[in-house]
Amino acid sequence: MSNAFKALSSEPRRRILNHLAGGPMTVGEIAAQFDMATPSISKHLSVLKEAGLVHEQKRGQFVIYSVAADSLANALYGFLTPFCPDARRIAAKRKERKDDE
Repeated sequence: MSNAFKALSSEPRRRILNHLAGGPMTVGEIAAQFDMATPSISKHLSVLKEAGLVHEQKRGQFVIYSVAADSLANALYGFLTPFCPDARRIAAKRKERKDDE
């Protein structure tokens, strides 16, 4: 979970997640949204992937990135649980649903 919060501490990585919230994108499509070199975007994507916040899927010569919504939500619930009784209840319900699948 600490990897997730470290990854989210970067404004460019939060912006990347925001763009990916609209749907899967290639590195080139993401880079087009920034005034930043493609290798820098790739590095940010690697950090997000290592933190479990994005998924990558190879399609031919392209790599498609998408938000790992469950991982992000679980990290946030894990962080909030000690502070918010409702977060514990919500996290337990999510876990039950996931176990039923």
